This record gives sequence, structure tokens and C-alpha cells, in this order.
Amino acid sequence: MTGLDESVYAELDRVLTPVDALRLTRYPGAWPQRQPVHTCYVPADAVVPGLAAAWGTAALQALDEHGLPDLGLDPALVEEALPRVRAKLADEPVEDLRVDAEDGYRGTADHEDDDVLRAAALVAADVQAGTAPLSIGIRGKSLEAPTRRRGVRSLDLFLGALGAHGHRRAVVTLPKVTDIDQVKAFLPVLAALEAAHGVALDLELQVETPQAVLGPDGTATLARMVHVAGPRLIGLHYGTYDYSAALGIAAAHQASDHPAADFAKQLMQVAVAGTGARAVDGSTNVLPVGSRENVHAAWQLHARLVRRALERGFYQGWDLHPAQLVTRYVATYAFFREALPAAAGRLAAYLDGTGTGTLDEPATARALAGVVLRGLDCGAFDDEELLRAGGPERSVLDSVSGRWPGEDGQAAGRRTAR
Repeated sequence: MTGLDESVYAELDRVLTPVDALRLTRYPGAWPQRQPVHTCYVPADAVVPGLAAAWGTAALQALDEHGLPDLGLDPALVEEALPRVRAKLADEPVEDLRVDAEDGYRGTADHEDDDVLRAAALVAADVQAGTAPLSIGIRGKSLEAPTRRRGVRSLDLFLGALGAHGHRRAVVTLPKVTDIDQVKAFLPVLAALEAAHGVALDLELQVETPQAVLGPDGTATLARMVHVAGPRLIGLHYGTYDYSAALGIAAAHQASDHPAADFAKQLMQVAVAGTGARAVDGSTNVLPVGSRENVHAAWQLHARLVRRALERGFYQGWDLHPAQLVTRYVATYAFFREALPAAAGRLAAYLDGTGTGTLDEPATARALAGVVLRGLDCGAFDDEELLRAGGPERSVLDSVSGRWPGEDGQAAGRRTAR
């Protein structure tokens, strides 16, 4: 009953097969390994031995001293989450560490070499002791002319020291990117650093300038940067204050929930979708320090911003102070625990083929599995709780989500093309 000749199908395949291959190269799919819930930035001159444990201890002390205020979250969820938060702060308080040799660094130019080398030695010692975070790296200075050589030199020193101590993987964060040519020029530098020091490098680009979002020709610079960087890129990180200031937003209104921030971050999400890189939220500089009143106010703000980001699909953000870990984990755990019952039930119905009030398709099932896996990864709940909620085993979740079996953390599955 068909009227089409085989030649029509053959011609369709001939035309679209190269397009299929190019699309798979450009959009290999989401990077499915564990994503940290935050990145903690610590100035190079402030790195101490046992840094992650020190941050966890300080966070627990702040919690014990000040107690939690009303964070605008479901009190029952907070009560459920709090024992797990305390355990997290004791066992794995920092999931991702970035030694900061840029804006956070307060040393002088003649001390930067010593500070960077000392920081690298301390981080490497923590790696060897098994107390370092899952992911570590450095933020150097920008590639603008006044800071270019100093920035690359700090990377060279830091990665050389890491390599000399036997550490073999790190992340480099490039701040204040303004031009696609900066990304192109930086890739050979990263390759040279890898060759010199034997440390495999992942790249993050920091979105802190309007030029990084929209180019002079009216095109979306972010999307072009992502594809120029290729499989080395693991994330775009939003820089709350530099970006806001560049738009002329008054300091009192510079925040990660400003409409200007939402615009930039939504473009970041679109630019990285399907590429394997991730869009990461920025920071708040309102720190939980000082009186109980000040600490509570900062925690309430931070918890609200973390929750807001999670609702919008930003599963990672910046933390700048140990006490921010309290609300990072309380808000994150409450979010995933709230999502668990419905996600587990819908997944079970999808896998069993039973009818529910919601018709879920494979893409939705992948998203549901991804949310549950994120909750497991960060410690919001465990496998037992997942099974009690009616969800499938982790291996089934891995399969539904598209996660590669047996890979976790900084596994290089999507970057084998390098």
C-alpha cells in the first residue's frame, strides 16, 4: 500500500546521516556523573591544612551556637534533614573546592607565588590523606592584558605543585571571559599545562560580563564559547557581582535573583543543554557572621536563594563562608526529600507500565531519575529510604537516567574524545 520508492529513504539517509553525526558531537547529552551541590571558593592565602574538615567544624559550631531560624522551608522536612546535614558537615562538608587566585585573593603580587605554592601543597596533602573534597581546582586571573601573564603563572605554579605531589586531575576556572578568542587561546595553554605537569584539566568559564552573554554581532556568545571549548568544558559559572556591576545595577540590588541575573542564567542553561556542561549559580556575599540576628538573616537569605535556584534547575552554586554550608545542605536536602515520594511513585508507575494521573514519557522519566540520583549523591536520603518510598534500585535509576555504569565523580566518560 506504500507509494514511496526505496530511493526516497536512501536519499533522506544520505542527507541527514552527517547531520546526525554532527549533532551527536555537539550535543552528546548531559554529563551524568555526580555533580557537586556547590563550589567553595577559598583565597589562596587562606588555605589551611585539613581545609574541608575545618569548614565542616566551623559550620557545625555556627549551627550549635546560633540554632536554625525559620528558613521559610517545611519545618517537618527541615527536622528530617537536620541529622543528615550534621552528618554531612562532619563527613563531607565540601564537595568541590576552588583555590582562588583572583578576586578573593587578598595577597600582593610579590607574595602570590608563595601563597599559590603553599595552597597547592596543602591541598595535595589533603588529597593524599583522603580528606580532600571530591573535586578540586583553581581560579586564576582573567586573560585581559593586565592580568594575563600573572594568571597563567599562578596556574603553572599550582598545577606543577599538585602534579609533583601525585595529584592527577583538577579544574581550572577562567574568570571574566569576554571573547570567544580568549577561549580558543586558552585551550592550548591548558594542553601545555597538562603536558608539563601530568594533571588532566577540566575547564569552567565564568560568566561575569555582558559580552560573554551577547556579542557585538548580536549572537549568543555563550553558545559559541561552549562549542569552542568542546568536551573539556564542564560548566558555566555565573558571577553575581561583576555581571551586575557591569550592567550598572546599584550595589544594594546586586543579587543572584535579580531579573538581570535570571536572564543571563537562563541563557547559560540553554547554551549548555545537551552538551554535557552545566550551568552553575553564583554566590551571595551576605555572610552569616556576627550577632545571632545577623547570622539568622544571612541564613534565611541564603536558604531562599538556594531553594530558588534548585526550583529553576540550578543544582550547584557558590559558597564563600563555612557557615553557608549549613543552609546549603538544609535547603538542598529539604528540596530533594520533598521531591522523593512523588518522583519514586511516578518512576515505579512508569517502569511497571501502570496507569497514574500523570502520563510520563521517557524524557520525563530521565528527569525524575536524575532528581532522585542527585538526592542520593549528596546524602539527602539513602537507598533504604528510596526503596521505602517505592522507588527502584540505584542500578535501575542509573539506566533510566542514562548514567554510565560504574562511573562517578570526575570520571572522564564524556571527555574521551580529547
